Amino acid sequence: MFEERKARILAITITMGIQKGGCGKSTTTGILSYLLQEDGYRVLAVDMDSQGNLTELLSGQPANDFMGKSVLEAMQHGSVRSYTVPISENLDLLPANNFLATLPRWIYTGKTYQGESIPAGGNPVGILDRALEEVRNDYDFIVIDTPPSLSEQTTNALCASEYVVVMFECSNWSYSAIPNFMDSVSSANELGSRDTQVLGILRTMNDVRRSDAKAFNELIAEDYPEEVFDTIITRKAPIGRLSLYGFNENAELKHALEQYRNFYKELIERVKGQ
Repeated sequence: MFEERKARILAITITMGIQKGGCGKSTTTGILSYLLQEDGYRVLAVDMDSQGNLTELLSGQPANDFMGKSVLEAMQHGSVRSYTVPISENLDLLPANNFLATLPRWIYTGKTYQGESIPAGGNPVGILDRALEEVRNDYDFIVIDTPPSLSEQTTNALCASEYVVVMFECSNWSYSAIPNFMDSVSSANELGSRDTQVLGILRTMNDVRRSDAKAFNELIAEDYPEEVFDTIITRKAPIGRLSLYGFNENAELKHALEQYRNFYKELIERVKGQ
């Protein structure tokens, strides 16, 4: 599938998700986007979280700087190209800000936060997918960040994606969130048109000092032996400070990325093996 898509210049779309905060979704989306573009792939990073953390991580600007120039307007006007922001030669960003939280109101009433009347039309879970059709030939990969909830933003991201990386923070609450999120992926497979599949489960935010974290790492591997990535991302200060220093002129960047390079290799191998 990978070589076939590359030949047809169709982007492979991957969503990072779980309906729980603090699992490293935005950081992982940003790092994956960076590593893909570093490897020569053309990448579009899409921020579907109204917190705008991915937007700030990649752009180095406050999410509020993109008022009226975000993924929300791209979906409402059906024109992604008009709202993408160039980050590097191979990486573009479709930003988000807090007005993305008004997406459900617009979907069901046709009223935008700016007071315009723009009927959403069509399948409400396919709005992002339809908007991305305009640019799928422009990129090798589209990588989507999602909010910590099973919301319209998350559902649209899942239905726009062929693959999903499930983020698993090594804790009981994250463990209990997995089954519901897996059900959401299955629903996206049925409701969307992308044959949405789980590419893998990435174990993140691992604290090597805690025995319970080790236990949950092992438990999720027992429950989903085929899905878990071998790589486990441990808590390290350079990763935490990535949101502060970004990817440019960051003296800690090598240390922040070293664990994620192993995950990146696994992800590419899985995509190529599909």
